[in-house]
Amino acid sequence: MEEEARQLFEEGIIKKLISPGKGELSTFPNGTKVVFHYRTSLCDGTLLDDSRTMGGRSKPMELILGKKFKLAVWERVIITMKQGEIAEFTCDKRHTALYPLVSQSLRNISAGKDPLEGQRHCCGIAQIHSHHSLGHNDLDQLQASPQPLVFTIELQEVLPPGSFQLDVWAMTDQEKLELVPQIHEEGNMLFKQGKIKEATEKYYNGIACLKNLQMKEHPGDEVWVKFDHMITPLLLNFCQCKLLQGQYYEVIEHCSAILLKYEDNVKALYKRGKAHAAVWNEVEARADFNRLLELDPSLGPSVAKELKAMEDKIRIKEKEEKGRYKDLFTYNTTPATATTG
Repeated sequence: MEEEARQLFEEGIIKKLISPGKGELSTFPNGTKVVFHYRTSLCDGTLLDDSRTMGGRSKPMELILGKKFKLAVWERVIITMKQGEIAEFTCDKRHTALYPLVSQSLRNISAGKDPLEGQRHCCGIAQIHSHHSLGHNDLDQLQASPQPLVFTIELQEVLPPGSFQLDVWAMTDQEKLELVPQIHEEGNMLFKQGKIKEATEKYYNGIACLKNLQMKEHPGDEVWVKFDHMITPLLLNFCQCKLLQGQYYEVIEHCSAILLKYEDNVKALYKRGKAHAAVWNEVEARADFNRLLELDPSLGPSVAKELKAMEDKIRIKEKEEKGRYKDLFTYNTTPATATTG
C-alpha cells in the first residue's frame, strides 16, 4: 500500500481511502470492464459532476480498460482499487486538462444527446486550446484555467474480458457495422411485442452506430451516402415509436430532416403529416397528406381517415372554445338589491 501511494504521489495523484473493498485486488488485464460511480469536485469542494444525480438518474460510468479512454487518469486510479472500494483521488492538473471535454460528453449522454455534440473534429488537445464554449460555464472556466480535481470513486463491478457483451462505443468500426442489422431486428421484435420504449432505444442505438461511422466520411461521398441510406429506415422506425409516445415535435424535426434529402419519402411525409395534425398544424398536415396522395394514390383511404380524424378534433376544439367565449361574455342579469344603511 505504501509503495502504491508513493508511486501515485510521484505521478501527481494523492489517494485517500474512504471505505475498503472486498477480496483481492484484480490484475485488470486489457479488456476488463469496470463499473463505477464518481463525483468530480474542485479542490475547494465545488461540485462539478455526480454520476448518481447527473441527468436526474443514477447511472454508473462504464469503462473498458485498454481502449485509450480520453481521461487516462481514471484508468490509472481504478487499477489501485478493490471491488466495493470507495476512494478519493486528488489529481494534478497534468491529468485533468481533458476533463471539460469528457464531462461535456457525459452530460450530453445523460441528457439523451449526441455525446460529441459541440465538439469539433480535432484532437482533444487542439480543442482545449481553441477556447470555444462547451455550453457550460463551469466547464468553460475549467477549460480556460486547468486545475487539480478531486475524483471520489466507488468501484462497483470488475468484469474480466469475455464475460460481458461489448457496449457499442467500445466496438471497432467493423463490429459496429456488423451489429446494426441485429439491433434493427431486435428493435422490430420489441415493437411487435408492444415494448415501444425498449424498441425506441434499440433504434436509437442503431442510428448512433451508423452516425459514428458516417462522421468519419466526407458528406456526399459514396460511403457517406451508403450509411445515410442505412440510417433512414432506422430513423423512420424511431419516429414511429415517438409518434406512439406523443412526442410529435421530435417526429416533425426528424422527418423534416429526412425530407430535405429525400423529398419524396412517403413514410416520412405520412409520419410528419400525422404529427402536424396532432399539434393542430392543419395547413402543414394537409400539405403533407396532399403530397402523399400525389406520390401514392393507393394511400387514399388511409389519408382520408387521418384527415377525418383531424377535422373531427378541430370541430370539437372549436366547439369547446365557443363555449368558453360564451361563458366569458355572459353577464349576470339579476337586478342588484338596494341596501340602506
